[in-house]
Amino acid sequence: MYRAAQFTRRAVPLYTRNNASASLAFSSSSCCATTTQPNPRLNLDPSLQALLQDVDMALHSHSKRQNKPLHELEVIQSRSGEENTIPEDYDQESHENLLRKSPAALFGSQRIGAVVLPLELQDTIQRLISDTNKPQLHSDAKRLFQKDGVSGDEWDLQYDVKYRTRIQGVKHAKRDGTAFASVALPAHYSAIFSVLENTKQRLGSTWQVERVLDWGAGVGSGLWAALYSFRSPSAENPMEHLQIADSTLKSYVGIEKRNGLSEVGRRLMRDIQPEHISVSWAKGWRQEDNVTLSYGGGVVALSAFLLTTLPDALARKNLVQEIWDSGANTIILIDHNSKEGFEAIGGAREYLLELGRKDVASGNTTSLTGSHVVAPCPHDGTCPLYYPGSIKLVCGYSQRIQRPEFVRRTKHSTLGHEDVGYSYIVIQRGQRPPSTVTGLGRIGAIGKWALERAASKVPMRELQIHNEQEPSLDSYPQEAEHSKHAASTHSDEQYSPEEVDEAIRLEAYQWPRLIFPPLKKSGHIILDGCTAEGKIMRMTIPKSQGKQPFYDARKSNWGDIFPHPPKNKPQERHHILKPGSVNVPGSDIGKRGSDRRRERTTYKDIAKAVREERKKSKRDERISR
Repeated sequence: MYRAAQFTRRAVPLYTRNNASASLAFSSSSCCATTTQPNPRLNLDPSLQALLQDVDMALHSHSKRQNKPLHELEVIQSRSGEENTIPEDYDQESHENLLRKSPAALFGSQRIGAVVLPLELQDTIQRLISDTNKPQLHSDAKRLFQKDGVSGDEWDLQYDVKYRTRIQGVKHAKRDGTAFASVALPAHYSAIFSVLENTKQRLGSTWQVERVLDWGAGVGSGLWAALYSFRSPSAENPMEHLQIADSTLKSYVGIEKRNGLSEVGRRLMRDIQPEHISVSWAKGWRQEDNVTLSYGGGVVALSAFLLTTLPDALARKNLVQEIWDSGANTIILIDHNSKEGFEAIGGAREYLLELGRKDVASGNTTSLTGSHVVAPCPHDGTCPLYYPGSIKLVCGYSQRIQRPEFVRRTKHSTLGHEDVGYSYIVIQRGQRPPSTVTGLGRIGAIGKWALERAASKVPMRELQIHNEQEPSLDSYPQEAEHSKHAASTHSDEQYSPEEVDEAIRLEAYQWPRLIFPPLKKSGHIILDGCTAEGKIMRMTIPKSQGKQPFYDARKSNWGDIFPHPPKNKPQERHHILKPGSVNVPGSDIGKRGSDRRRERTTYKDIAKAVREERKKSKRDERISR
């Protein structure tokens, strides 16, 4: 009974002094007890009693703080003009987020990280797919773009389908066009858009395009890329929110013989046909449609992923001749990043430059006489990688695209991105701009920080009386080096930003193009580039060359143009054909990308190999007995 009463008690501390009512006691809440006598005093441990007193004091002080009245903040009216006042000693440059790269290196590396299809284009393709049979669309995509024996995430974007009869081709025309739009159009769009953006950067703001002639238009990949690339400078929308309404393009002519592709191309533009752009399709180019050279400045002749679909070299040559005769001032040719694609692009490059030389030899002296390479080559000579029929190394580049949802669903893939390889050439009429070396834009935030640090470490010197009898000694080589870089910085300050940008753009025609991924070591960076001399050079940028050149080299990427000359003499890489052999030596130039088709080793394969090895060893052991 006593134990039960103990469990039903609730202890309530009472703090008193020297009497029965002022002692630490415990009252009972038992339902059975009816007595009014206080509970007997408990003998508590002194440490526990001190703890209870501290807790009680803390609770009392907390309640006192809560009872304090709240103070209301007063609004102080500022005097007019004070809020916009900037202190005289405010250094704006020190508070800006300066770019760590030099302006020249930044110009050479302005590439798109990942292309995102604009929502307008995504919506119109999604409407096209919504009217089709989804399982049939997937099977058509596999039939057209996935080769036999290839894993599920590797697709070939080359469209070169042939049917036995004409009736069979007509039957599959619309289905093939829909599969092309859902698989190949986004990839082709990303490559064309990247090349157009690079060309805009190289040619400057004075290059205004109003008309595009597209050979091998397909379903309109070049049309969409041109609409979104040639836009008003005031339109600064993100890539996925680009709008056709902001385009400065006025006319587009798509030349496509495949009826299924051209029909789907018209269908994609039907819902959002802009009023200020004339879009027309044709099965071939007529000579009476050629543009006179005086009006060809705003005309671009484009051919993307068409050359490799032609049957032979003669057909490719006739196509290039037709493009040249069209009168367009700028010619852009794009194809796949493969040996066949690069050979087609290299052959077209040689032929267009030859046509330009013939134009000069004919006696014409206008500003549009001749031809030169705008990109990617820094020279107009023979390509050091182009060996017809014996191509080992490919001058190609890669552009990443974020796969839209319809691409992932069509391919049955969960991968959110895709790397599109391409080779390209941009040819423009006229002579190549003269070589200029200004040295502007070579110092960025890293270089400025290094100069400031070097200036702070220069010791103070005591002025001495000059004595003509004593020879002058340059005992401060570090000061000379510092003054050299400082002079480069001051030279930039003498020009306006627009003048510096224009000088960098013209000088960039001679900068080497990185044709392979850089080899980045801890103390030096190895760059393999195609130089203005028409040679493949291996350049080494060590740390000792300076913080800014080393930083720019470390942040460089495959396809950039690099502005800093190397500290030491570059090494020339030779490609010599052996007699009776088709192998091109020097294939180890640059860091080669890993072969994605190579089978990767898994733990399952390792375990299987271990089991087979154990079985073999046991079998050999039994035989030996």
